[in-house]
Amino acid sequence: MPTVTDQVFTLLYDRVVNLTLPPGAKLSEVEMAAQMGVSRQPVRDAFYRLSQLGFIQIRPQRATIVTPISEEAVLQAYFIRAALEESCIRVAAERLTNGHFDALAHLLDLQAREIETGNRTGFHRLDDQFHHDICAYAGLEFVWTLVKENKGHMDRARYLSLSYGADTAFAEHGHILDALRRRDAEAAVAAIRQHLSRIEGIIARLRVDQPQVFG
Repeated sequence: MPTVTDQVFTLLYDRVVNLTLPPGAKLSEVEMAAQMGVSRQPVRDAFYRLSQLGFIQIRPQRATIVTPISEEAVLQAYFIRAALEESCIRVAAERLTNGHFDALAHLLDLQAREIETGNRTGFHRLDDQFHHDICAYAGLEFVWTLVKENKGHMDRARYLSLSYGADTAFAEHGHILDALRRRDAEAAVAAIRQHLSRIEGIIARLRVDQPQVFG
């Protein structure tokens, strides 16, 4: 059962990732507590957790602000995520059942619908579920826990790219699933590697299109 702090943290985490709270946005413990109908302590605790992730900067006696996207932090998150998911996908190619493949195919159908309606938030959620479920079906859900703990900065950049890159991400999910169905571990690793490595191109494009989001 999520604690109040967990709920506040998740809400703010999602808002930072989807840029509802953009870089430079000011946050107030008092205002957030009032908005959520909670005391200031869980908000303070959530702020601390976000600051540990590098999402916000707490400045005593001054406004707490959302930090810019750090290219270094994004690339560090990519390195960790790629290493973990490439190892996981090898195991998944051996362990997943036909029922698992069908469930993943259903997720792709849902992703296609979100693309059709232009729902970036919905697609992002289903994108995460696709990667999570592969880990879980392989019996390695702890891998996704580690990925999630480290991928926040990568998510900020990826979310921005979904306005033009969701179709590509969707197609690459299909390639990953196809390789898994064939039990071709090397092809699955190559597909996940290509999929995740697109973050480098995303950063380069965002540097041109939206330079204000970077520090």
